[in-house]
Amino acid sequence: MSTSSPIIDSKAVAAHVLRHLAHEQALGRLVRLDELACAVGVRRGDVRRVVTSLHAEGHVDAARMKLTMTGFALAATMRERPLRAPRVAGRARQIRAA
Repeated sequence: MSTSSPIIDSKAVAAHVLRHLAHEQALGRLVRLDELACAVGVRRGDVRRVVTSLHAEGHVDAARMKLTMTGFALAATMRERPLRAPRVAGRARQIRAA
């Protein structure tokens, strides 16, 4: 296993997904999974896994790719905050874990 391969930070991806869906939904636009993956900068499978998790928690309607009210509330709390990068370099993560 290469130590330089990026590791996906699921919490950071979730924050990016919530914020992007809120922005697009406020403009009245629908978002497809591939567009969301491109906007966040991770693979579709990673976004699908996060959206499924957010759906199970009640923050996203995965069938319609829309936020619920709790999803909007979470996105609103993150609106002005800088978000962590969804990809973390493998070596940097190992150093922090040590």
